[in-house]
Amino acid sequence: MLKLSRLADYAIVILVKLGEQDGVVTSPALAAITGVPEPTVAKVLKVLSAHGFVLSQRGAKGGYRLARSLADMSVASVIAAVDGQIALTACVGGRECDTGLSCGLCGSWDVINTAIRSTLEGISLESMRPKEACSTVLSQINKLNATHIVREGA
Repeated sequence: MLKLSRLADYAIVILVKLGEQDGVVTSPALAAITGVPEPTVAKVLKVLSAHGFVLSQRGAKGGYRLARSLADMSVASVIAAVDGQIALTACVGGRECDTGLSCGLCGSWDVINTAIRSTLEGISLESMRPKEACSTVLSQINKLNATHIVREGA
């Protein structure tokens, strides 16, 4: 099974949710909106900042905002920033693997890897945003979560 790392998944969720917010958003606020633990949100934001996906603002009114629009960010670019280059097997792109040439498939995975990477490059984070009906339900859930967090913190 092909599976994204948890951090890559979280990075996409965090970026999409950040794109839905106005202005600068703190990592605790993003944690509340996404349901991702705050230390993990902070870790992901640090990586995303280092790769130019988000801009950080220090100070009392500090937080994070997108460095560019969601339409200008691909799923592939986020995965590569968090996990490194997309590679289905160790021998993709002419790299050596544990079995060396004995398996006989050296280079054969390149076609599949290129197709998957190209597909992911063609999917913008804008297209990952929830559709209107789903967005309305998620908005109501987020409001309930935010109210719950405020009550617990009081």
